[in-house]
Amino acid sequence: MSIWMAFKMAWSSIISNKMRTFLTMLGVIIGVASVIMLVSLMQGATNEITEQFESMGTNLITVNLPRNGRGRTLYMEDLEVFVQKNENLFAGVAPNVNGSAKIKYETESHDTSLLGTNSIYSTATNTPAEFGRFINDTDVENRSKVAVIGTYIAKEILGEGGNVENALGKKIKINGVYFTVVGILEEKQEGEKGTADDWVIIPYTTAQRLIKNKIVNTFSFQGASKDTVSEATSELKNYLLKFFGNENAYRVTSQQEILDTMNEMLGMMTMVLAGIAGISLVVGGIGIMNIMLVSVTERTREIGIRKAIGAKRRNILVQFLIESVVVSCLGGVIGLITGVQGAKTLGNMIDVKVAYTPSVFMLAFGFSVFVGIFFGIYPANKASKLNPIEALRFE
Repeated sequence: MSIWMAFKMAWSSIISNKMRTFLTMLGVIIGVASVIMLVSLMQGATNEITEQFESMGTNLITVNLPRNGRGRTLYMEDLEVFVQKNENLFAGVAPNVNGSAKIKYETESHDTSLLGTNSIYSTATNTPAEFGRFINDTDVENRSKVAVIGTYIAKEILGEGGNVENALGKKIKINGVYFTVVGILEEKQEGEKGTADDWVIIPYTTAQRLIKNKIVNTFSFQGASKDTVSEATSELKNYLLKFFGNENAYRVTSQQEILDTMNEMLGMMTMVLAGIAGISLVVGGIGIMNIMLVSVTERTREIGIRKAIGAKRRNILVQFLIESVVVSCLGGVIGLITGVQGAKTLGNMIDVKVAYTPSVFMLAFGFSVFVGIFFGIYPANKASKLNPIEALRFE
């Protein structure tokens, strides 16, 4: 008997029991769909997180000095000398003087976050000015009263609505002191309140005087290239250890390290969730084996007749094995379609851009085929070993 004939007989048996066939493949459908949905959503979330981190600059290295000024004090000038000595590893360093600001413009007032920094911050953290300009070295040297604002402040506080460019050149009060708006930051999060679009940046020398604090506790370093970030981080840690003599006096983190850690964690979560979903495939396989054993019992006389008229053991084994594989493959195909649609629907609900991975599709479908073969071998083998005389006597 040819493979094609065995396939036709298997298909005939499957469609003659449509409901039983559907219930049999349900476990495979759920298993494949679950794997596709979970992996696609997790991959989409991973891609979004990666994009967010890369938008902040993959060459960024951040140094926090919680104890700066308690004992030895590390100044901006010290770090500028360090960067110059290691110009092959660093492109620059930006101080972060953080504080709160009360902005007033005409009758409008708004509480927001304030950052004092220099020109390096823009490139180190990928925070460019979309209109006007960013803080420059002259502003820092002269302690200029100039400000770069987020789009929320430009739209809502300065009342420019959609035309934020008109905010350039306007005078605003920051903590009671007049500043001139020289730049408007590129919009990050749709210009909403309390987001990365709701803050103001001024020269760090001006900020130190405004908030009356000359000690800087946070610095942003720009690595010379993405490939040397790891080496630059190590060199910076060695310098700080030599300067402070205590590892607890500083904390150094790079965007690349954080991104790698996040990707590793999300990868592990994806594997665990996919493994849990894959258990449904195993359960589906057990269901296939169970129904195939029932089918063997129901068709015992048919098997006996076929053997009596010349069917070989191999023919019987192939027929039942093909039947098992067809059921699992159908379940796999329906599971793939269901998984794609389900991932798309869930992605829209939770606002995650789904990422479909062809290798996951192939793996999920391939595993469903394997389940059909593995769990179909025992029933097929049992059917092929039936004694034709005893099978013909079966009622």
